[in-house]
Amino acid sequence: MVWARMISIVIPTLNAAPHLPHSLRALFDGAVEGLVKELIVVDGGSDDNTIAICQAAGAEIITGHTGRGPQLRAGGEAAKAQWLLFLHADTVLSDGWVDEVRDFISNQPKTNAGIFTFALDDKRLRARILEFVVKLRCKLLSLPYGDQGLLISRELYDELGGFKPLVLMEDVDIVSRLGRARITYLKTKATTSAQRYQKSGYMKRMARNAYCLSLWFAGVKPEEILKRYQ
Repeated sequence: MVWARMISIVIPTLNAAPHLPHSLRALFDGAVEGLVKELIVVDGGSDDNTIAICQAAGAEIITGHTGRGPQLRAGGEAAKAQWLLFLHADTVLSDGWVDEVRDFISNQPKTNAGIFTFALDDKRLRARILEFVVKLRCKLLSLPYGDQGLLISRELYDELGGFKPLVLMEDVDIVSRLGRARITYLKTKATTSAQRYQKSGYMKRMARNAYCLSLWFAGVKPEEILKRYQ
Protein backbone atom coordinates (compact mmCIF):
# COMPACT_ATOMS: atom_id res chain seq x y z
CA MET A 1 0.00 0.00 0.00
CA VAL A 2 1.33 3.41 -0.91
CA TRP A 3 1.94 5.91 1.84
CA ALA A 4 -0.79 8.14 0.44
CA ARG A 5 -3.30 5.56 1.70
CA MET A 6 -1.72 5.17 5.14
CA ILE A 7 -2.07 7.12 8.37
CA SER A 8 0.14 8.34 11.18
CA ILE A 9 -1.56 8.05 14.58
CA VAL A 10 -0.60 10.70 17.13
CA ILE A 11 -1.45 10.25 20.83
CA PRO A 12 -0.53 12.75 23.58
CA THR A 13 0.04 11.09 26.96
CA LEU A 14 0.52 11.95 30.61
CA ASN A 15 0.34 9.13 33.16
CA ALA A 16 -2.03 7.24 30.88
CA ALA A 17 -0.97 3.69 31.81
CA PRO A 18 -4.42 2.56 33.07
CA HIS A 19 -6.09 3.36 29.74
CA LEU A 20 -3.40 2.77 27.10
CA PRO A 21 -3.61 -1.04 26.80
CA HIS A 22 -7.27 -0.81 25.73
CA SER A 23 -6.67 2.15 23.40
CA LEU A 24 -3.63 0.60 21.72
CA ARG A 25 -5.25 -2.83 21.39
CA ALA A 26 -8.04 -1.25 19.33
CA LEU A 27 -5.45 0.13 16.91
CA PHE A 28 -3.84 -3.26 16.30
CA ASP A 29 -6.11 -4.14 13.36
CA GLY A 30 -5.01 -1.00 11.56
CA ALA A 31 -1.37 -2.05 11.79
CA VAL A 32 -2.08 -5.63 10.71
CA GLU A 33 -4.13 -4.52 7.70
CA GLY A 34 -1.49 -2.07 6.53
CA LEU A 35 -3.42 1.12 7.22
CA VAL A 36 -1.25 2.47 10.04
CA LYS A 37 2.19 3.60 8.95
CA GLU A 38 3.37 4.75 12.37
CA LEU A 39 2.23 5.36 15.92
CA ILE A 40 3.64 8.50 17.53
CA VAL A 41 3.26 9.07 21.26
CA VAL A 42 4.14 12.49 22.61
CA ASP A 43 4.58 12.24 26.37
CA GLY A 44 4.21 15.17 28.71
CA GLY A 45 6.37 13.83 31.56
CA SER A 46 4.73 10.60 32.75
CA ASP A 47 6.11 8.93 35.87
CA ASP A 48 4.10 5.71 35.54
CA ASN A 49 4.40 2.89 32.97
CA THR A 50 3.08 4.96 30.06
CA ILE A 51 6.31 5.05 28.05
CA ALA A 52 7.07 1.34 28.63
CA ILE A 53 3.60 0.39 27.39
CA CYS A 54 3.98 2.53 24.28
CA GLN A 55 7.46 1.19 23.54
CA ALA A 56 6.14 -2.36 23.78
CA ALA A 57 3.51 -1.40 21.19
CA GLY A 58 6.23 -0.22 18.82
CA ALA A 59 5.43 3.48 19.12
CA GLU A 60 7.83 6.29 18.37
CA ILE A 61 8.19 8.25 21.62
CA ILE A 62 8.64 12.02 21.70
CA THR A 63 9.31 13.76 25.01
CA GLY A 64 10.02 17.29 26.17
CA HIS A 65 6.60 18.82 25.50
CA THR A 66 4.13 19.69 28.25
CA GLY A 67 0.45 20.34 27.60
CA ARG A 68 -1.86 18.66 25.11
CA GLY A 69 -1.66 21.49 22.58
CA PRO A 70 2.18 21.46 22.35
CA GLN A 71 2.16 17.65 22.38
CA LEU A 72 -0.29 17.41 19.49
CA ARG A 73 1.66 19.98 17.52
CA ALA A 74 4.93 18.10 18.06
CA GLY A 75 3.31 14.85 16.97
CA GLY A 76 1.85 16.45 13.87
CA GLU A 77 5.23 17.85 12.90
CA ALA A 78 6.89 14.44 13.30
CA ALA A 79 4.25 12.46 11.39
CA LYS A 80 5.28 11.21 7.93
CA ALA A 81 2.09 9.80 6.41
CA GLN A 82 -0.25 11.75 4.14
CA TRP A 83 -3.12 11.30 6.61
CA LEU A 84 -3.00 12.02 10.33
CA LEU A 85 -5.20 10.58 13.07
CA PHE A 86 -5.08 12.38 16.42
CA LEU A 87 -6.47 10.44 19.39
CA HIS A 88 -6.59 10.84 23.15
CA ALA A 89 -4.87 8.21 25.26
CA ASP A 90 -8.10 7.10 26.94
CA THR A 91 -10.11 6.78 23.72
CA VAL A 92 -10.93 3.35 22.23
CA LEU A 93 -12.10 3.10 18.62
CA SER A 94 -14.86 0.58 17.99
CA ASP A 95 -14.64 -2.43 15.66
CA GLY A 96 -14.85 -1.49 12.01
CA TRP A 97 -12.85 1.70 12.32
CA VAL A 98 -10.23 0.49 9.84
CA ASP A 99 -12.77 0.01 7.03
CA GLU A 100 -14.45 3.35 7.67
CA VAL A 101 -11.17 5.26 7.84
CA ARG A 102 -9.93 3.56 4.67
CA ASP A 103 -13.19 4.39 2.90
CA PHE A 104 -12.94 8.01 4.06
CA ILE A 105 -9.37 8.35 2.81
CA SER A 106 -10.24 6.77 -0.54
CA ASN A 107 -13.47 8.64 -1.27
CA GLN A 108 -13.50 11.92 0.61
CA PRO A 109 -11.66 14.99 -0.71
CA LYS A 110 -8.51 15.92 1.18
CA THR A 111 -10.21 19.18 2.09
CA ASN A 112 -12.48 17.31 4.54
CA ALA A 113 -11.64 16.01 8.03
CA GLY A 114 -13.25 13.08 9.84
CA ILE A 115 -14.60 13.11 13.39
CA PHE A 116 -15.72 9.98 15.27
CA THR A 117 -18.92 9.49 17.29
CA PHE A 118 -18.52 10.34 20.98
CA ALA A 119 -19.26 7.61 23.54
CA LEU A 120 -18.45 6.92 27.19
CA ASP A 121 -17.56 3.65 28.94
CA ASP A 122 -20.30 4.15 31.51
CA LYS A 123 -23.55 2.19 31.30
CA ARG A 124 -25.57 4.64 33.37
CA LEU A 125 -28.26 6.94 31.97
CA ARG A 126 -26.26 10.07 32.74
CA ALA A 127 -23.62 8.93 30.24
CA ARG A 128 -26.24 8.50 27.52
CA ILE A 129 -27.56 11.99 28.29
CA LEU A 130 -24.07 13.46 27.88
CA GLU A 131 -23.60 11.58 24.61
CA PHE A 132 -26.86 13.12 23.37
CA VAL A 133 -25.74 16.59 24.45
CA VAL A 134 -22.47 16.13 22.54
CA LYS A 135 -24.41 14.99 19.47
CA LEU A 136 -26.53 18.14 19.65
CA ARG A 137 -23.47 20.33 20.13
CA CYS A 138 -21.87 18.84 17.04
CA LYS A 139 -25.04 19.20 14.97
CA LEU A 140 -25.97 22.72 16.04
CA LEU A 141 -22.58 24.31 16.70
CA SER A 142 -20.25 21.99 14.76
CA LEU A 143 -17.94 21.83 17.77
CA PRO A 144 -16.58 18.31 18.33
CA TYR A 145 -13.95 17.97 21.04
CA GLY A 146 -10.61 16.21 20.96
CA ASP A 147 -11.95 13.03 22.55
CA GLN A 148 -13.78 12.37 19.26
CA GLY A 149 -10.48 12.14 17.43
CA LEU A 150 -9.44 13.99 14.28
CA LEU A 151 -8.68 12.34 10.93
CA ILE A 152 -7.14 14.90 8.60
CA SER A 153 -4.95 14.96 5.51
CA ARG A 154 -1.46 16.36 5.79
CA GLU A 155 -2.40 18.84 3.08
CA LEU A 156 -5.34 20.27 5.03
CA TYR A 157 -3.52 20.11 8.35
CA ASP A 158 -0.65 22.19 6.99
CA GLU A 159 -3.07 24.60 5.32
CA LEU A 160 -4.71 25.23 8.70
CA GLY A 161 -1.35 25.66 10.43
CA GLY A 162 -1.87 22.55 12.55
CA PHE A 163 -2.61 22.46 16.25
CA LYS A 164 -1.58 25.60 18.08
CA PRO A 165 0.53 25.04 21.22
CA LEU A 166 -2.27 26.19 23.52
CA VAL A 167 -2.49 25.15 27.17
CA LEU A 168 -6.22 24.53 26.72
CA MET A 169 -8.92 24.62 24.02
CA GLU A 170 -6.56 23.41 21.30
CA ASP A 171 -9.31 21.12 19.96
CA VAL A 172 -11.95 23.88 19.80
CA ASP A 173 -9.42 26.13 18.11
CA ILE A 174 -8.60 23.75 15.27
CA VAL A 175 -12.19 22.69 14.53
CA SER A 176 -13.20 26.35 14.51
CA ARG A 177 -10.59 26.94 11.82
CA LEU A 178 -11.83 23.87 9.96
CA GLY A 179 -15.40 25.09 9.83
CA ARG A 180 -18.65 23.15 9.54
CA ALA A 181 -18.40 22.53 5.77
CA ARG A 182 -15.12 20.62 6.06
CA ILE A 183 -16.13 18.28 8.91
CA THR A 184 -17.51 14.79 8.21
CA TYR A 185 -18.93 12.80 11.13
CA LEU A 186 -18.03 9.11 11.09
CA LYS A 187 -20.14 6.25 12.47
CA THR A 188 -17.26 4.64 14.35
CA LYS A 189 -17.55 5.19 18.08
CA ALA A 190 -14.67 6.77 19.96
CA THR A 191 -15.37 5.48 23.46
CA THR A 192 -13.65 7.61 26.08
CA SER A 193 -13.11 6.96 29.77
CA ALA A 194 -15.86 8.45 31.93
CA GLN A 195 -13.56 8.59 34.94
CA ARG A 196 -13.24 12.37 35.03
CA TYR A 197 -17.03 12.77 34.89
CA GLN A 198 -17.55 10.16 37.57
CA LYS A 199 -14.97 11.81 39.80
CA SER A 200 -16.21 15.39 39.63
CA GLY A 201 -19.86 14.69 38.79
CA TYR A 202 -21.48 14.79 35.35
CA MET A 203 -23.44 17.99 35.82
CA LYS A 204 -20.58 19.85 37.46
CA ARG A 205 -18.10 18.92 34.75
CA MET A 206 -20.54 19.64 31.93
CA ALA A 207 -21.22 23.06 33.43
CA ARG A 208 -17.51 23.75 33.81
CA ASN A 209 -16.82 22.75 30.20
CA ALA A 210 -19.63 25.00 28.96
CA TYR A 211 -18.28 27.86 31.08
CA CYS A 212 -14.78 27.45 29.63
CA LEU A 213 -16.20 27.33 26.11
CA SER A 214 -18.07 30.59 26.70
CA LEU A 215 -14.87 32.21 28.00
CA TRP A 216 -13.02 31.07 24.87
CA PHE A 217 -15.56 32.64 22.54
CA ALA A 218 -15.54 35.77 24.69
CA GLY A 219 -11.85 36.14 23.86
CA VAL A 220 -10.36 35.12 27.22
CA LYS A 221 -6.79 33.80 26.89
CA PRO A 222 -6.31 30.03 27.30
CA GLU A 223 -3.95 30.55 30.24
CA GLU A 224 -6.67 32.38 32.12
CA ILE A 225 -9.29 29.79 31.20
CA LEU A 226 -6.97 27.05 32.49
CA LYS A 227 -6.73 28.75 35.88
CA ARG A 228 -10.51 28.79 36.19
CA TYR A 229 -10.82 25.27 34.79
CA GLN A 230 -8.48 23.90 37.44
